[in-house]
This record gives sequence, C-alpha cells and structure tokens, in this order.
Amino acid sequence: MSVQDRTQQVVPRRAETAAPASPKLGLALVVIAAAQLMLVLDNTIMNVALPSIQHALHMATADLNWVITAYALSFGGLLLAGGRAGDLFGRRRVFRTGLVVFTLASLAGGLAPNGSVLIAARLVQGVGAAIAAPTALSLLATTFPAGPARNKALGVYGAMGGLGSVVGLLLGGVLTEYASWRWVLFINVPIAIAVLLGTGVLVSGERDRGKVDWTGALCATLGAASLVYAITRASQEGWSDGATLVFLIAGAALIALFTVIQRASKAPMLPPRVIAQRDRLGAILVMLLVGAGMLALFYFLTLYMQIVKGYSAMTTGVAYLPFVFGIGIAAGGLGPRLLGKLRANAVISIGLVLGAASLGWLGTLTPGSGYWSTLMPAQLIGGLGAGLVFVTATVVGMHGVAPRDTGIAAGLVNTAQQIGGALGLATLASVAATVTRGKPHGTPFGAALTDGYTTGLLIGAGIYVVALVIGALMIRVRVSEAELH
Repeated sequence: MSVQDRTQQVVPRRAETAAPASPKLGLALVVIAAAQLMLVLDNTIMNVALPSIQHALHMATADLNWVITAYALSFGGLLLAGGRAGDLFGRRRVFRTGLVVFTLASLAGGLAPNGSVLIAARLVQGVGAAIAAPTALSLLATTFPAGPARNKALGVYGAMGGLGSVVGLLLGGVLTEYASWRWVLFINVPIAIAVLLGTGVLVSGERDRGKVDWTGALCATLGAASLVYAITRASQEGWSDGATLVFLIAGAALIALFTVIQRASKAPMLPPRVIAQRDRLGAILVMLLVGAGMLALFYFLTLYMQIVKGYSAMTTGVAYLPFVFGIGIAAGGLGPRLLGKLRANAVISIGLVLGAASLGWLGTLTPGSGYWSTLMPAQLIGGLGAGLVFVTATVVGMHGVAPRDTGIAAGLVNTAQQIGGALGLATLASVAATVTRGKPHGTPFGAALTDGYTTGLLIGAGIYVVALVIGALMIRVRVSEAELH
C-alpha cells in the first residue's frame, strides 16, 4: 500500500497562463479528483486481494509479488517521461490517452485467465498511470485560475491521496469477499469512463517544445525489471543459474546505458543539475529505501493476516486502518509543524526511527500474535513514521529547485519510491521464500510462512536504518514556515 500518493506532488514543468474562471470549474474539479482517487485506490486495492488471486490463478508464492511489482516498475520508470509527454503533445490529449490505456489494462487484468496475463495487464496499467497521473496535476494548474480557486482545487486533489488509500483497502476487502477479486480491477472501468466523459471541461494550456527521452525511460524501466526478475529467479534456481546471471548482467548494462544516455542527451529525462544538490539527492535516496521497506511490509502483512491468521479480505482491509490513521496525523499536521521548528534531517530521522521500530516490532510476529497487542500498535507508529518521512522528503526534494525543473524534481521523489518498492519487494519476497523453504520437514505451515515473513520485515527494518544514516548525513536544509503553506 502506498498511502502517500505517488504523483500528487508532480507539478507542471513551467509556469503557464491560468485559464479564466469558468462556471464549469466544479465539474473540472470532480473530473481531476476522480482520476486521482482511481489511481491511488489502485495502489492499495490489490494488496487485500492477493491471497484470493493466488488461489484462483494457482500462482506460486514467488511469483505473487509481481502482481504488485509490475505496476510499480512501469509506473515509476515512465512517470517522468509521461509528464514530459503531456507538456509536449497536449496535457488533455495525453491525459485521455493514459486513461484509455489504464482502463483497457484494468479490463484485461480482471478477465485474466492466469497469472502471466494478470501480471502483463498490471504492467500496462502502470504505463497508463504514468501517462495520466502527472498530467492530471498539470491540468489542474492550467484549468483553475491562480488564487483561492486553485488553492481549493489543490486541497481537494491532495485529500484524494489519503482518501483513495482508505477506500482502496476497504473496497478491496468488500469486493474480494462479496463479489470476486476480479472486481478490484473491473471497478476502474466505470470510474475511468466517467472521467473521460468529463475531460472536455479541462484546459490543456500551452505546449512546450522539445522531445521525450523515451530511450532513457525504456532503459531505466527494462533495467530495473531485469534486476527484479533476476532476484526473484535466484530465490528458486540459485545465483549460479544461467538465466539469473543473464538477467543480472542485462539489468546492470541497461542501467549503465541509461546513465550514458542521460549524459549525452540534449534533453535528458534526468538532468544532472537536479540531483547535484546534496539535500535533494539525500531525500531521493531516502525515498528509494523507504519504498523498498514499505511495499514489502504490506505484502507480508496481507499474506500473514489472511493465510496465517485466517482473516477475511474485509477484515484485512479494516485491520490496516491504524497505519492509515497514523499517516493522516503525521502528514496532515504533525509533520509540517515539526518542519517549521526543527531541521529537516531531525524530522526525517524521527520518522525513520518510528518506521524501523514498526518493522522490527512486526518482525517478532508468531502465528499466535494478537491484533491489539502487536499488529495495531506497530502499524500506528509505522504510519506516523511514514507520514513524517513522506512530508519531509517531498519538501526537501522540492526545496530551492529552479522553476523549469519542478516537475522533474517532484517526479524523482515519487519515482524513487516506486523503483525502490519494486526492487525491495522482489529482494525481500525472495528472502522470505528461501527461509520458508529452508525450514525443517514437519514445521507447521503457518510457522514456516511466518518465519519467512518476519525475516523479510526485519531486513526491512535494517533498510530503514540505512535510510536513517543517509538522511542524517546528507539532509541539512532548514525549511522556513513560509515554504510549508
């Protein structure tokens, strides 16, 4: 689950002339907010359905993480390119294209006869989201005039991040339990069609000149995917397996090629000047590591609650509410207040300590652990920590950025979270599967699974500690109160 919306901080790459006030602004706000709700909802709604998906499609546990990872890879890898495409080819046109791709992929995923088709559909869903998500916020800025109207719209847009996450958890449980897991994908179709019908009220704004660095985006996405596949395969076939080594080498080569392309390109997807600032680079690295730990946390907890504890899908969705509540407290008020009084590295350190403590606490789970004694309090402090990290990393990532680079800088923070989540989930899920298979013959199934999950959670806690050190050393900026409002 990603309660912090992956794209809500992406802002237009350059200032544009705002559209004049229109009586249709209310409808425009509904259209953009609904799109935002759908994209955020899709982040969390799949987690609750994972055990049902595994049972229905007979998917191996080692392959199940790809249902989440495929979406995160394509979404994160193409997010910057998607935003740039909107600037160049028309924001409303690109927004509509992204929605169509997302809708068709959702329909295909809901009809999937096997795990391979579902994973492919999730990959295409991520492509659609990467095209639609950054242009949604750009359209908000070009449709609403500067001032109270735009501020109100931004507030509603941001609120959809938290609301979408809660709705995703609860709706995922309801649909999975009372209809079918397939409806967690089908639900996107009517929402997307309604949004598409309302896009005529949106103002596209002026276009930029230039081109999209599709080659760089493709190298980055395929490189990360190759590494994830190699890590996943290694848990089953071993690190000496020929295919594992081929994909490892291919992944490393593609990432290296991406670096070369960025240095040689006249219009790079990732301009070196954006990550040259130490504080911003620190924030990006922190989000990369936090994404790795957090996506694995929800993956393991969902399987633990449903397979080991026997929770229904509906109960699992409700059981996640303490995490959402904690994030709401931290992101909604506590984080900004602390940032106004303390240095950014202090605030992000507090968040990472809480996050590491949460993962460490959950790493003590046994098949007999209780909800109120372990799951509820550990999630609450984990949510508080996540909220503090998200707020601080986003503010630091945008601090002092040149106007022409605002979209790229904001997109980087979100991209880091997505790619980190994909790589982290693949690694930790592989470790968990290896630990479970290595248990002595006769070990109860629930106990073997729990030992695998808790090993992954404890490594996740260690990843948070690494992020804590990076944040404390690299982030030095002091954010003024004016920048928080």
